[in-house]
Amino acid sequence: MASDDPIANAPLASVEFEVFGKVQGCYFTKYTRDLCRSLGITGWVKNSKTGSILGKMQGPKPYVDQMAHWLTTVGSPGCQIHHTEFTNWETIRRPSYRDFGIRF
Repeated sequence: MASDDPIANAPLASVEFEVFGKVQGCYFTKYTRDLCRSLGITGWVKNSKTGSILGKMQGPKPYVDQMAHWLTTVGSPGCQIHHTEFTNWETIRRPSYRDFGIRF
């Protein structure tokens, strides 16, 4: 039976991201993980050696779009986002990850 919930019928999206600016040392990875988990997005996030934040997220496209907006304009308290790059946008059949985690 088809659901009336637009999110339930939304295509699944996958995208890799890198956030540039003053984004380390302000719990950016923790906020990203918690927000993705609350939206049902799976994937991972980590600090890079160059001072940016790297990650990959997979989930219903409206929620991935919402997170992309957050990663570009909001971020964690105290951070200063310069810009965010998104690569490898694709539509997927099912997520490759079971949860959203922080990698080290």
